[in-house]
Amino acid sequence: MTVDAIAGGAYIVAALLFILSLAGLSRHETARAGVIYGIVGMAIALLSTLALTVADAWGGAGSALGLTLMAAGVLVGAAIGLWRAKVVQMTQMPELIAMLHSFVGIAAVLVGWNGYLAHEPIAENLVGIHNAEVFIGIFIGGVTFTGSIVAYLKLSAKISSRPLVLPGKNALNIGALVLFLVLTVWFVMDQQLWLLIAVTLLSFALGWHLVASIGGGDMPVVVSMLNSYSGWAAAAAGFLLNNDLLIVTGALVGSSGAYLSYIMCKAMNRSFISVIAGGFGIVASASSDEDFGEYRELTAESAAAMLESASSVIITPGYGMAVAQAQYPVADLVARLRERGVDVRFGIHPVAGRLPGHMNVLLAEAKVPYDIVLGMDEINDDFASTSVVLVIGANDTVNPAAAEDPGSPIAGMPVLKVWEAENVIVFKRSMAAGYAGVQNPLFFRENAQMLFGDAKERVEDIIHAL
Repeated sequence: MTVDAIAGGAYIVAALLFILSLAGLSRHETARAGVIYGIVGMAIALLSTLALTVADAWGGAGSALGLTLMAAGVLVGAAIGLWRAKVVQMTQMPELIAMLHSFVGIAAVLVGWNGYLAHEPIAENLVGIHNAEVFIGIFIGGVTFTGSIVAYLKLSAKISSRPLVLPGKNALNIGALVLFLVLTVWFVMDQQLWLLIAVTLLSFALGWHLVASIGGGDMPVVVSMLNSYSGWAAAAAGFLLNNDLLIVTGALVGSSGAYLSYIMCKAMNRSFISVIAGGFGIVASASSDEDFGEYRELTAESAAAMLESASSVIITPGYGMAVAQAQYPVADLVARLRERGVDVRFGIHPVAGRLPGHMNVLLAEAKVPYDIVLGMDEINDDFASTSVVLVIGANDTVNPAAAEDPGSPIAGMPVLKVWEAENVIVFKRSMAAGYAGVQNPLFFRENAQMLFGDAKERVEDIIHAL
């Protein structure tokens, strides 16, 4: 049996494992198995591709140097990947993923350029298709590359999370797409090097502007959308490299990322088209100077007494819980309250944190039972009959202005209706606005009280008081 035949069979097995991985990751109980399927599938794909490459290059001119460089690149990349995975904090995971997407994008750009500069002889009737693949692959990869870099910079707070609003920004985006189509037709008809340079620069500029135009409140959707872009970039590279598995894998990532983004847009009452078009039709609003009144503050001891007398408690976590690494004492608090007969559950907003499923992963890490971790749609009607709600590090996802103020920048966004509960305890470091830059009237409600400080320390204080 030839190496090509073995690699072809291995590619089919890897593709099936990737599909099983996606299926497994859709549920808490099977997520670990889904990750293992993905790891095994990727290992098979890498080994098969390496075997094919070695078999094709072995004995050819310059093969020793080429294979040595490839091995060095694989080892260096693996070492960097293992190191980053070991040292990264959960709070840094979203920006790490955004940065990894940029690698996929620049890889697609390089593959496209290689497809233009050095490729096997092509049948005359397929030359146009090949040139279109080169051009489109470079464009998708370039948009993914710079867009992911901007997402990384925003998520890591290296640049402002506020949307960039240039004069005529919508016209700039549409004009760039029209120009891309014109350049594509031109390149298919006449393969000039300057056209390839032009589309590379155009894609870099468009990717930067698309993501820079999106505000912080929509960044979880952006990360998901960039995941989709990276999938399509990989698929485009697969066509150029004549690699079926890369095409299949890219299509899986691209389509699943796009569908996840669509689901998240629905959860946020955002237009799917507006987000992927860089905030099309959205005008940044200035922060309000409205006087909401005075907030009330309580101590950890008072919070403990309130929880001890409660019959039901709902905890709504956010990015602040991740920053404070408070999931472990929160899990301890939940266990102690349940031992006392208190009904405790979690309410998770679809975009809580900086990444889809961010809070679910943190709670699973702390061994919180899956059956008490509920989504927004499952728990939103129960707040009115709840004794105490603990808002731990959440802000925009529990903002009543989204439901009550048509002029708010987050108006219409579905939120957790925590203000309907009998009592609300808000854990925050300060009275600063949330990631979307919008003040939260919840903090000034009659039934809400603030517990300031590090969330982990405050939860530990409540446990001590109990």
